[in-house]
Amino acid sequence: MITNNSSVLVYGFGNPGRSDDALGILFSEKLEEMNFSNISFDSNYQLNAEDALLISEFDIVIFADASLTPESFSLKRLKPAPEVSFTTHAMHPSSVVALCNQLYNKHPLCLLMEIRGYEWEMREMVSDRAMENLKGALEYTIPLLKDRSLFVADGEF
Repeated sequence: MITNNSSVLVYGFGNPGRSDDALGILFSEKLEEMNFSNISFDSNYQLNAEDALLISEFDIVIFADASLTPESFSLKRLKPAPEVSFTTHAMHPSSVVALCNQLYNKHPLCLLMEIRGYEWEMREMVSDRAMENLKGALEYTIPLLKDRSLFVADGEF
């Protein structure tokens, strides 16, 4: 049961050296600056098998990443991948969820925040359009973090 005391992890991932690919990490950093209670933050270039143990310690996990989604941002519930797969490059969040379920018998509510990016060049500057999308994603997420019962009340979750 999700309550306002439910523990939350916001996990941003991406490459801050590739322009808009930094959106997931920026999402996590901006929320961390707000000093929410009972919320932890983490970020990395990519997800790994070891992240299954990390997410097993929380009630709610929000993965955040840059995306080519047609919307400016979207927040969707993650389902465990039917088969856990990864490459030497990275794992998909749904594979991390599946490992968490299988290895630790933990089933946190896991969501994926995808924020629309436009530029992927090797530079440490996010495009203006992507920053607007980040702003929208933050404005959407902040009320959910303030009243965690909304994670259950909203039909999408």
